[in-house]
Amino acid sequence: MGTITVSGLGKAYKQYPTRWSRLLEWVTPGGKPRHSLKWVLRDLGFTVQAGESVGIVGVNGAGKSTLLKMITGTTQPTTGSISVQGRVAALLELGMGFHPDFTGLQNAVMAGQLLGYHVDEMHRLMPAIREFAEIGDAIEKEVRTYSSGMHVRLAFAVATAARPDILIVDEALAVGDAYFQHKCYDRIREFREAGTTLLFVSHDPGAVKSLCSRAILLDGGSLVLDGEPEGVLDYYNAMLSQHGAPHKSKTIQASDALPPQLPSHEGDDSVPSRLSDIERTEDGGTRSGTRDAELLGVTLCNTGGDPATIFVSGAPARLRVDWVSHRPLRGLSVGFLLRDRLGNDVFGTNTHHLRINLDDAPSGKPQRIEFEVPSLALGPGSYSVTVALHAHATHLASNYDWWDRAAMLEVVPDIHFTFAGVARLAVRVRAENFAS
Repeated sequence: MGTITVSGLGKAYKQYPTRWSRLLEWVTPGGKPRHSLKWVLRDLGFTVQAGESVGIVGVNGAGKSTLLKMITGTTQPTTGSISVQGRVAALLELGMGFHPDFTGLQNAVMAGQLLGYHVDEMHRLMPAIREFAEIGDAIEKEVRTYSSGMHVRLAFAVATAARPDILIVDEALAVGDAYFQHKCYDRIREFREAGTTLLFVSHDPGAVKSLCSRAILLDGGSLVLDGEPEGVLDYYNAMLSQHGAPHKSKTIQASDALPPQLPSHEGDDSVPSRLSDIERTEDGGTRSGTRDAELLGVTLCNTGGDPATIFVSGAPARLRVDWVSHRPLRGLSVGFLLRDRLGNDVFGTNTHHLRINLDDAPSGKPQRIEFEVPSLALGPGSYSVTVALHAHATHLASNYDWWDRAAMLEVVPDIHFTFAGVARLAVRVRAENFAS
């Protein structure tokens, strides 16, 4: 129980040039079609095993919500098939199915019936729903008086009143306050550990990495990438930098190791930026960018300038970045980002934020910049370093060369300072006697 199988799935909507075309098609059923088809999903195929937690990512319009609606049965596919084994609880559009003139209590009972619960069972679950939603006496009032946060509190409480075989969540938690979001994520983790299959749509990379063991990237209605979350989200991040520029869209397994193929440079400073290429590196990372400026090498060093990959927690370190600009670039920025072994962002900065001006860097001549870190204040563990060349503050403006996992490092414990967690904070302690 708790499996989802999607085979050859496609969804198209009819588009009519005028409202009269729709009428003509209705009154002449045997005549020629008056519409064209707009495909929002095409030829999707994947399987989610029982107990798996899968994140679905993609830009707005990629087809994520449409896919979830077909899995839950609220929309029917045009082609292909979906097989769902197990009881499904879904939290899709905010308050979907709630009637504004009924009370929260009445809506909760009706929503529970749609999930397959008997009325008596919903009354038995109601105390737990009230406790989790924490909306107080408002549950006795009409839903039209609710804020968006109260909508999502009640909807989530009902959907998770009992552990389902499959839980589907589509971005709705983004509306709730921080306290309730943490509460929801704790319940999702609890269900996941108990064997519930999770299908989770979010634009929050941290949430996907934290909750999911696998991720699927959709783009233009097609499945582009399917694999471990960090690699899929790195590829998605590279896609975002293209600003809708056309790119090769093919299904790739995250375990694929495609060596980077750097484009040649003509040396013509007047040529505008090329479209961004996205490549998979040999270690499973992602490299993308126009290569108008190009990373030549990334090296972690100790204070003596010698290459190093192992650092004691709190020790100083240097990050050496060699790069070259192939044409004059205004606002060029060099940046780096540290990530932990789960792919969570730990720390990042760049020359733009550090107010270092690189506009005078000559074209065609290799350059070097070093970031000095006086204290590598990290907890023991493995970390990766992402390095990027882009315009101004972020790579979303112009991405020249973004290199995930450009370097790896291991932080080992400091025998003189024991602590838990990923960040080493400077702590001072003051103890004093006081009268009670």
